[in-house]
Amino acid sequence: MVSDGQVVVKFGNILAKHCLDQRCSTELLRAAEHTQSISSQLGIVARVKAVTGESKASSELLLNNVQNLIQAVQHVLRAAEAACVKGLGQPSADPEEEEVASFCQQWRKNLTQHRAKEVLNSDRDELGLRKTRGAKAEPTLMSLVQEQPPQSRNISKHPNPRKGHTVMDKHL
Repeated sequence: MVSDGQVVVKFGNILAKHCLDQRCSTELLRAAEHTQSISSQLGIVARVKAVTGESKASSELLLNNVQNLIQAVQHVLRAAEAACVKGLGQPSADPEEEEVASFCQQWRKNLTQHRAKEVLNSDRDELGLRKTRGAKAEPTLMSLVQEQPPQSRNISKHPNPRKGHTVMDKHL
């Protein structure tokens, strides 16, 4: 979980670097920094728990940190969605940046297609408001991440980007 948190942090930092909207970029950097902090805390708590053994207090602390990390990752992904919608600049020739840009373009394409289908198959009530029953939810980055096949089975716990591992190699 800690290494996956670090992957999300790197993803957020890359997007923030290329986001065209300064407010979205700042929010994404804050969310990535918060996720970095919680991920580091989780690593420390997990190491302490491994040394001290089984105790109710350490188990509760570990669980609390895991829940905080999940919420922080969700915050990064929501901020990343906003950044993608506002627009991203061209990535550099760095393969990780190209991979992140490609991932975000795929999500934005899915979102655009979903919105176009919604317009064509409009389920609106007499006031023009969208009916909630039967409406399909818009695609999110979280759903796209969850659809990715797990590729981390043969990857070491601490991928080294210089050895060919990239940000999106690991299943988030």
